[in-house]
Amino acid sequence: MSTAQYSDHDSHQKDDQVSQKPSTTLTTTTTTVLDTLARPLRDLRISVTDRCNFRCTYCMPKELFGPNFAFLPQNALLSFEEITQLVRLFAQLGVTKVRLTGGEPLLRRDLYKLVEMIHHVHGIDDIALTTNGSLLTPKLAHTLKEAGLQRVTISLDSLDDEIFMRMNDVSFPVQKVLDAIAVADDAGLSPVKVNMVVKRGVNDKGILAMAEHFRNTPYVLRFIEYMDVGNSNGWRMDDVVTASEILSTIGDVWPLTPIDASRHGEVATRYRYADGLGEIGVIASVTRAFCGGCTRARLSSEGQLYTCLFAGKGRDLRTLLRSGASEQEIVEVLENIWHIRNDRYSQLRTEATPHLPKVEMSHIGG
Repeated sequence: MSTAQYSDHDSHQKDDQVSQKPSTTLTTTTTTVLDTLARPLRDLRISVTDRCNFRCTYCMPKELFGPNFAFLPQNALLSFEEITQLVRLFAQLGVTKVRLTGGEPLLRRDLYKLVEMIHHVHGIDDIALTTNGSLLTPKLAHTLKEAGLQRVTISLDSLDDEIFMRMNDVSFPVQKVLDAIAVADDAGLSPVKVNMVVKRGVNDKGILAMAEHFRNTPYVLRFIEYMDVGNSNGWRMDDVVTASEILSTIGDVWPLTPIDASRHGEVATRYRYADGLGEIGVIASVTRAFCGGCTRARLSSEGQLYTCLFAGKGRDLRTLLRSGASEQEIVEVLENIWHIRNDRYSQLRTEATPHLPKVEMSHIGG
């Protein structure tokens, strides 16, 4: 990796100040809150840092996120105590699942402490993590598991070193990601899911190789249509390899059988190999929009709440937290934000919408 990436990591680790315990607990009463399309609030994705040690071309291209890019200062980030407080309040409104993202979340110092704090929040029964795997050591994986982390999703866009290193743009090799997948599995952070973003003319020729590698393993490979998240990745519809193409490519070699979603609001369409040697998933936000079942809210590392991955702006919760607002007042704000939610970007996508101002994926996670 470049010196810039390492220095980002080091300074962020050094500056991070960790809150040790959440504030006093409120009532554990849960209210079901619905948006304008009758979608409940069930999932909260939390970005714990805006920094990443990769410069993936579809997410954080180096020409825009270079050595001089101004990342958030430490005092702008939500503390672990503030994040936990918000998780408790979201849980009162029906959230049961939390996923920690970034940037690269393992750049956030002592992340296991946040996991442990969230693990003790009443109503949260699922804590997961999305990572590029570069920092996932056996010791850290076991520490996260012991703290309460249940599952890990690891990004891997190709098994071809040249292609993968070109996509992550910091020359990080495939084998180290494969090692991280094994480390997560050994620690019991399973089932480990592996995400492959497929871009035409870049890594689409590797679809079968990925499928073959992860067949007959405990891991679940998920193919993701290249999305127009943010405005920095130069997205074009011509670059999208559709779900139908992906399924046809695999199904012609190893027949597939659809299987039911494991939970309401699941974004991946699941398929089992007809010969019983595992399953895959396809996340098709572009060609098979799943807005109608979206139960997700997204919290950025500095406390902006977004109600859609393709949102143009968020709602400032950090100021509310730090201004002395009561927890009941904050709950009412959260409830009101969700009540008026009408986001369905993928269903409405046209030739014009990809050019609308949108928050970058690196800022709020995928």
